[in-house]
Amino acid sequence: MHGWLIIDKPVGIGSTPCVSAVKRALRQGGYGKHKVGHGGTLDPLASGVLPIAIGEATKLAGRMLDSDKVYAFTISFGAETDTLDAEGEVVETSDARPTLAEIEAILPRFTGEIEQVPPKYSALKIDGKPAYARMRAGEDVEIETRRVKIHAIRHPELVSGSICPDDEDELRGLGVWMLKQVQHDGVEDRAAPLDSITLTAHVSKGTYIRSLARDIARALNTVGHVTMLHRIKAGPFTLEGAISLDKLDELAKSRALEQALLPLTAGLDDIPALSVTPDQARKLRQGQRLDGFPASQGLHLATDQSVPVALVDCDEGEVRVVRGFNL
Repeated sequence: MHGWLIIDKPVGIGSTPCVSAVKRALRQGGYGKHKVGHGGTLDPLASGVLPIAIGEATKLAGRMLDSDKVYAFTISFGAETDTLDAEGEVVETSDARPTLAEIEAILPRFTGEIEQVPPKYSALKIDGKPAYARMRAGEDVEIETRRVKIHAIRHPELVSGSICPDDEDELRGLGVWMLKQVQHDGVEDRAAPLDSITLTAHVSKGTYIRSLARDIARALNTVGHVTMLHRIKAGPFTLEGAISLDKLDELAKSRALEQALLPLTAGLDDIPALSVTPDQARKLRQGQRLDGFPASQGLHLATDQSVPVALVDCDEGEVRVVRGFNL
């Protein structure tokens, strides 16, 4: 059992209980004890794609944390909370409501590299202690601005039940969930004031959607907070291959977790494969370097007859192990 289980995390629990659920499923199915970890935290109020690494795949969890993510989220206008989501206390209100035309006009300002101040209620550590813990203890914290990248942010319009062409690829994997969530949002009247808007955003690591929602609302001369947050893609993983916790339990009871298990290499779909001989594989497993190897520069996945050996870095004929796999 070395690979990935993609969980469609429900609202109401954090990422850690999902890891515990997978460990429990492995025990229940008689698969023995394995290392288990997740590839990107989701808050209890968020839902969606949560990659769970098992066995040797846990060595790739760090890469998953650094990967891009795609989210669908709803901004409710008129109130900003201290947590920037529906769980917090209202700290500012406004009677102003933006129109769809105004929202779409402002979105280009939030595309590309932008400066962002993370929420004070976040897991960012200040002098070794999470910011949210300091806030709950009554401390006031100052969060430094960070630079993040928004690859794309848009409003997935639904007109007469069809998806606009520009959004088709992005939304193909969302299925019925997105169709249920995204209402017309004033599409029929682009000048009508909106109480809320649902957007999708493709973002770099370290991006806080709650901060993005806050800043979009302020740029529209109002205030707002996130009332729905659903991760629809994490690295290469989408909702298409995700299973519910109920399905996880069902597969565990029938000892059929392999049906949902994706291979370790599924987390490396953007890394080219590098075929090595058994002798070269042995050297790499021992942490040795290979010299005079004809390979293009950059990161590769070394394989011996399709079996992953190591994640390696190739540079001027030298192959160096970045992360080895015991398979």
